[in-house]
Amino acid sequence: MTYNGEKLGAFVVPTGVGASIGGYAGDASYYARKFAQISKLIVNPNVVNAGGFSGITDNMLYVEGYSLDSFFKGEINLIPSKDNKIGIVYDKAIPNDVLNVHINTQNAVKTVYGINLCEFEETDEEVGVEFFVNDEGISVGNVKNISTLEKSCKNLIDKGCEAIAIVCMFDEPESDNEDYSNGVGVDPVGGVEAIISHDISKKFKIPCAHSPAFADYQIYPELVNPKSASEYITPTFLPCILIGLSNAPKITTDLTKGINIKDLDYLVMPYDCLGSAPVFEALKNGINVYTVKENKTELDVTKEKLFSNSAITQIASYDELLGIIYSY
Repeated sequence: MTYNGEKLGAFVVPTGVGASIGGYAGDASYYARKFAQISKLIVNPNVVNAGGFSGITDNMLYVEGYSLDSFFKGEINLIPSKDNKIGIVYDKAIPNDVLNVHINTQNAVKTVYGINLCEFEETDEEVGVEFFVNDEGISVGNVKNISTLEKSCKNLIDKGCEAIAIVCMFDEPESDNEDYSNGVGVDPVGGVEAIISHDISKKFKIPCAHSPAFADYQIYPELVNPKSASEYITPTFLPCILIGLSNAPKITTDLTKGINIKDLDYLVMPYDCLGSAPVFEALKNGINVYTVKENKTELDVTKEKLFSNSAITQIASYDELLGIIYSY
């Protein structure tokens, strides 16, 4: 199944499930970058997004969660792409001073990285984002007015944009979440961010990613856990999604073009987070599935509970798995 003479893997850490590695701010990037040195690597944005930083490399394919599921189901293929024309949608609820910070940020990213930012616009109405962590410790939320977001996305696509960055207003600053800043618990905004990006991906079949905006954009001097640190030293998280979207693969329903699920050699998942389409579909297609015991989540969906007789291989650590993949 090797793609164009190079091994092809998928390194996935789902958003909002409290993964001990990859549940914070780009803290799975260290390992993903190692895997990308020995194979081409599909990653979901949660793996490499890190506020003002990004763990993405040229050998990674940055694929949003809904599109990732569709890829594993064989509904779409991925066409490697460079220098995508990016459109940015800003929530009308964002105050002018916060918006100015983001516009300065997008211009800085464009200047430094040469990213192709073709258009940006505000939604006609407020998007209305709500988020919270439920009793099971999972990040969830609600979007009251998704249609206004969809309208702006369509406007940008009609103007030639090939990828969409979305910035919605969030009422509560993440800095109030003491557990997250201490490197435990769940990123409280991850669940609703996934809802937003899933909707746009499903409707428009286009690379997209979301970055939250907060009214309080000052940088706090208190020390936080290193796993969360990259989100506490920047007033906006926009850079990481622009960098990721710049070279995100295009999406096609023409299964004769690009990368197909049957080209995939392996899938890497957290140890107890196996109840998802990538796992089911990888097993169906005879793809090697590895779970890493050192990466646990708030879920409890293990091989023993769902796939006791399956071909899933449990590995103690990412470093140990690297040796196995290297020997392919």
